[in-house]
Amino acid sequence: MTKLIGYARVSTRQQSTDRQRADLLAAGVRHDDLYIDHGVSGARASRPQFDRALDALIEGDTLVITTLDRLGRSTQNMLAFADGLRKRGAGRRVLNLGGGDVDTATPMGSMLFTVMAALAQMEHDIKRERVTDSISKRREAGKDLGGRPRRVTESQIRSAVRLVKGGEPAAQVARDLGMSRATFYRRSRALTDQQSDI
Repeated sequence: MTKLIGYARVSTRQQSTDRQRADLLAAGVRHDDLYIDHGVSGARASRPQFDRALDALIEGDTLVITTLDRLGRSTQNMLAFADGLRKRGAGRRVLNLGGGDVDTATPMGSMLFTVMAALAQMEHDIKRERVTDSISKRREAGKDLGGRPRRVTESQIRSAVRLVKGGEPAAQVARDLGMSRATFYRRSRALTDQQSDI
C-alpha cells in the first residue's frame, strides 16, 4: 500500500512547524509518517529527520512538503534529489508550488518544479547578495555590525586606567575600548579590588 511521507523543517529552534504540520496532516499525511527537523538549515547536506523520511520511502510512496524551499536551496541539489526519487519509483508533492498543490510526478508538475527550484535559488542568491552589500556598506561607513561585543582583557583595562591617570578623558578611553564609562569604572574598580586582595 502506498503512503504519503510528510517532511517539515525550520531553520532555527525558535521557529514553529505548526503551520507546516497542519498543512501536511490536512493533505492526508498520517502522524506516524511525518518527519520534522528543528533548527536545521536547508543548506546542510545532512538533516536527520529528512534522512529518516527518505529511508521510509518505498516504491509508490510520495514525499509531501509544504513549500519547495523545505528541500534545500540549490537548484542543482533539488533537481538531483527529484531525479533520485524518480529512479526509486517514489513521487513528490509540493502543497504550495506556484500557488497550488502540485504533484510533480506529472510532466507539467515536473516542469513547474524545475522552474520554481531555479526561482527559489535565484531569490536566495539575491537575498544573500543584499546582505553582503549591506554589511560592506555599513563597514565602509564605520557603523556597528552588531554581534557579540569584543572581550576586553584585564591588561587592556590596566592600560586604559594608566591613560586616564595620565590625563586622558575617561569617556574617550571607555569609548575606545568599546564600553560605557560606567562599565569602564566598574571594571577598573574590580581590578583595583582584586589587586588589593593579593
